[in-house]
Amino acid sequence: MKDEKKYLEKKGGYMEAIGRRKSSVARVRIYKGKGEIFSVNNRDAKEYFPINAIYNTSREPQKIVENKFDITVQVKGGGFSSQAEALRHGLARVLVAYDEEKRKEMKDAGFLKRNPKKKERKKFGLRKARRAPQWSKR
Repeated sequence: MKDEKKYLEKKGGYMEAIGRRKSSVARVRIYKGKGEIFSVNNRDAKEYFPINAIYNTSREPQKIVENKFDITVQVKGGGFSSQAEALRHGLARVLVAYDEEKRKEMKDAGFLKRNPKKKERKKFGLRKARRAPQWSKR
């Protein structure tokens, strides 16, 4: 743990964690900095998540830990909401790796638990996962 903090403080050093939600995967890296950079897929996070509620979801773990970090994220798959929750999961994991004392707060807020809900598969004889063809009496 102490070695990771030392590595983070070296020039160009970073810490990394992966967050997942549905089919979205977010690779989150934190760098020592002023806390001004928060980019998602090489775009500003505010521009990438234009809806305020979704943007705020992605930043929630950062509000618990007061440290200033520059954050870069590569996210793939899913929709915006799913990507924001994957980003939140990855950000919480990397911040806990940096500061183990914040683990309880992150856990109580529910940021460290991966949301296991996924799309249900389609079954044969049905139109969708549960939608049956329309029934007619005659």
